[in-house]
Amino acid sequence: MTISDQANQVIDLVKAAGASGDLIIDQGESVSLKARDGELEEYKVSSSQIFGLRVIKDGKVGTAHSEAADSDALSSLVEQALTNASFTAIEVHENILANEASLKTDDSVLCPVENVSIDEKVNFALQMESDLAARDRVKNVPYNGVQDNTNQRHIFSSAGLSAYSKSRMCAAYAYALVEQGDKNAMEGIGQASRLFADLNANDIVDRAYTQTIDILDGSPVPSGHYDVIFDEEVQASLFGVFTLMFSGKSAKDGVNPMREKLGESIADTRLNITDKPLSVDGFGYQLFDAEGTATQSTPLIVDGTLNTLIHNSATASFFDMKTTGHAARGPKSTLGVGLHQLEIAAGSSSQADLFSGKYLMLTDLTGMHSGANAISGDFSFGASGFLYEDGQRLQPVRGITVAGNFYDMLNKIALIGDKQFWNWEKSALMPHIRFADMAVSG
Repeated sequence: MTISDQANQVIDLVKAAGASGDLIIDQGESVSLKARDGELEEYKVSSSQIFGLRVIKDGKVGTAHSEAADSDALSSLVEQALTNASFTAIEVHENILANEASLKTDDSVLCPVENVSIDEKVNFALQMESDLAARDRVKNVPYNGVQDNTNQRHIFSSAGLSAYSKSRMCAAYAYALVEQGDKNAMEGIGQASRLFADLNANDIVDRAYTQTIDILDGSPVPSGHYDVIFDEEVQASLFGVFTLMFSGKSAKDGVNPMREKLGESIADTRLNITDKPLSVDGFGYQLFDAEGTATQSTPLIVDGTLNTLIHNSATASFFDMKTTGHAARGPKSTLGVGLHQLEIAAGSSSQADLFSGKYLMLTDLTGMHSGANAISGDFSFGASGFLYEDGQRLQPVRGITVAGNFYDMLNKIALIGDKQFWNWEKSALMPHIRFADMAVSG
C-alpha cells in the first residue's frame, strides 16, 4: 500500500468508530560514520517508519503507535488508540482541528539531491579524524562523526488535512583531546548543511584544534562581577534551557513563571525575540506544526514586552485564543508545544562597542540542565572561555562558575551587537549580547 492508502485505511476506521483523529507518519533514513585511530569505528545505515495515531471519542483522547504497516497492524493501531481513549478523562480543550489544507514543502530546497558515494563520506570521516589526531599535543579525537540524515513527515486527519514535509541534514563534527604535562583540554566544533559537498573537513580540523589549544592553559579569574558575552554556540544553548518561559502548555499546567505577564515588560527594551519557522536557512524550518497548522513568524518578545506564549489548539482553547502553530507531537507522544527556530533581532551596537572594556567571553558551559531551574530562572554552571579587554585576549579561563537568574539577566543587558550569527547546527540566529554584572566564582 502507498502512504495515502495506509492513511485512508486508518482514518476510515477512526470515522467508522464515531471518532475523530489525526495520524502522523514519520520516516527516516540515515548514514552515520565515526573514526578512531585512523580506522572506521562505526558505519551505520538505518531506516525507520512509525505510525502515531491520536483519536478523540466522546471527549476522551487516546494515542497509539505502530512500526508495522500491514493492514492488520493498522487496524490494531486504531483499536488500541480507541481502547486507550476509553480509559482517559474527558479533555474538553483537545479537538481535531477543522483543517482541510493540503500542505507540502519544496524538496528541491529542503532535501536537495546530490551524487555523493559512501566512499567519499568514509574518506571524509577518516581524513577529519586522522588530520586532527596528527596535530601537536593531540592525544586522540574521542568524539567525531559524519552524518547524512533524511526525514519525512506526513500528517492526515479525519477533517481532510494532508500535510507533507521532507528535509535533509548533512553534518560533521570533531572534538580534540589535547594533553601537555598535567594539563588537558577538550573542545570541538561542527558544521551542518543540506549538501554534503558544502562540508569542509579542513575547517573543522583547524577550528577544533585551535579552540582546544587556546583553552589549554586556562586558569580561574578572581571571583567577582563581570560583563559576560556568550559565544554563538553557548548563547543559543542557554536560551534553549529556558524556553519553558514561552510555553502555553506549561502555563496551562501552572508552572510557567510568565503566565501572568503577557503584555508586561520582562526584558530590556532593546530585546526582540521571534520564532521564525519559515526561514529556510535554518534547520528548524517548519511549514506546519504537529497538528498540520500552517506556521508563521511569531514575535515572542517585542521591545522587551512579552507578546505571546506559544500554543497548540488545546492550550489555545484553554486560554480562549487561536493556536500559534506550535503544536509538537511525535508518533509515540501526546500533544505538546515547541518552538521552531529562535531569532533575536540585531541590536545597534557596533562590534567595537560590544567588545570594548573588560569582559568574559564564555565558550563552554557545563551542567546546563542539572544546574538550571527553568521555573525560577536560577542557574549555576561550570564555565570556561577567555578574559578580554578592548577586543584583545588577556588569558584563557577555566575552572570558574557563573551563576544568576536568567529572567533577571534579560533586564541586565548592556549591549546587543549589530550582527547575527547562526549556531553551527543552525537552530538559532542571534547577535552577541553583552550581559552586565554577572556573578563569577573563580
